[in-house]
Amino acid sequence: MAKAMGTVGISKYRKHPAVLFVLMLVGLIITGGLYSIGATAANKVAKDSVSAAAILNDPASIDAGKRLFATGCATCHGLNAQGASDGPTLIGVGAASVHFQVATGRMPMAAPGAQVMRNKPQYTEEQTLQLAAYVASLSPGPAIPTAAQLNWAGADLAEGGELFRANCAQCHSFSGRGGALTEGKYAPTLMLATPEQIYEAMITGPQAMPIFNDQTLNVEEKQAILKYIEYLKDSPNPGGLELGRYGPVTEGLFLWTVGIGALLMVAIWIGVKAK
Repeated sequence: MAKAMGTVGISKYRKHPAVLFVLMLVGLIITGGLYSIGATAANKVAKDSVSAAAILNDPASIDAGKRLFATGCATCHGLNAQGASDGPTLIGVGAASVHFQVATGRMPMAAPGAQVMRNKPQYTEEQTLQLAAYVASLSPGPAIPTAAQLNWAGADLAEGGELFRANCAQCHSFSGRGGALTEGKYAPTLMLATPEQIYEAMITGPQAMPIFNDQTLNVEEKQAILKYIEYLKDSPNPGGLELGRYGPVTEGLFLWTVGIGALLMVAIWIGVKAK
């Protein structure tokens, strides 16, 4: 009886004229909120792109970058970026290379070594762009990617996976967590890199990485790779304990340590019981 009365009450409210108005209002609020969030993100990307372009093309920024270069970079790369015994020439490397190296904290390098490691950036984003503007003013080179080049929303995820496995997985591993190379070098994890940094690395080829220019991988293919790497960052692991997703070496070490160790413990226990 109570259940029947409850059903009747719900049906009564469903037929109320105000229900449709409330549902429409809630729908408009949700739609407006989602649009506002998306528009804010898009405007931020566009604003950042415009401000970066303004800094790179501003003569005052180039002068500021020259002063920063003289105090923080010239010791290794020469006063005019022509190179020295401790550092290569930067003539022709372009703004993208400078931005990648400085924004990831790899430069300035504390000490020479086989591998330049990612570190905390020593310069602000504005100072980094000023340094990039100065080096770019010396000679043409790869430019910092634009917001349009980094817009991978419409890219093909499946194609990105195929391109990643064909061109990137050999060094960075199938999971993008990095891997060992020769002579003390290694391919770093991609999980800490932003899409901008990954794009810059593809067009400049830092350290042991080859250069993937637009003739090797066009913009759409680069965008597909970016989309796949972002997918790897957030993809779940349905198989259980992932062990960092470093591949069979880590998994084999785990099985050897735990599995063989457990078997040895069982063998010792059986031997003690037998005595």
